[in-house]
Amino acid sequence: MKTDIILAGVGGQGILSIAAIIGVAAMDSNLQVKQAEVHGMSQRGGAVQSHMRISDSTIASDLIPLGKADLILSVEPMESLRYLPWLGPEGWLVTNSVPFVNIPDYPALDSIHDEIRHLPRHILIDADAMARDLKSARSSNIIMLGAASPFLNIPYQCLENGIKKIFGKKGEKVVESNISALAAGRQFAEQNK
Repeated sequence: MKTDIILAGVGGQGILSIAAIIGVAAMDSNLQVKQAEVHGMSQRGGAVQSHMRISDSTIASDLIPLGKADLILSVEPMESLRYLPWLGPEGWLVTNSVPFVNIPDYPALDSIHDEIRHLPRHILIDADAMARDLKSARSSNIIMLGAASPFLNIPYQCLENGIKKIFGKKGEKVVESNISALAAGRQFAEQNK
């Protein structure tokens, strides 16, 4: 078993938190994990991406070859398209539908959504609206993780435990809020895949 994941987004959208939770969950599942460091101008709203490889056997490299990713998990729709060359033929694209407009010539959102919808395996989710509905506007990244969870080959309970470990010091309310966000994203993906 192996899962190759591209994490993509814009600085400040919670890519590091997603990676940390997946990493803890994978290790709790007795899986090997290699992650390329997050690249980009994370503190300035620039593009951020990371390669994450999970396997039940030894992983030789932390970089995913072109056309071999099983999953692109993106918290920003245009950034999801940037990494399509890495997506394998059976891979899934899971992305937030809400843009982070950080450039003056950001493409028309309808054309971005159309390109995503033409992919055979995709989840396009308004994680920002779902986070507001949950009264937890900062948890849209965890909703995205929940939406990607059916494609991670990691037990869901391990992802919940990862949230407890990563956010535990912030208090029970923060943990429960993020577990609710994870569940909402998972439910959306299960209903829309």
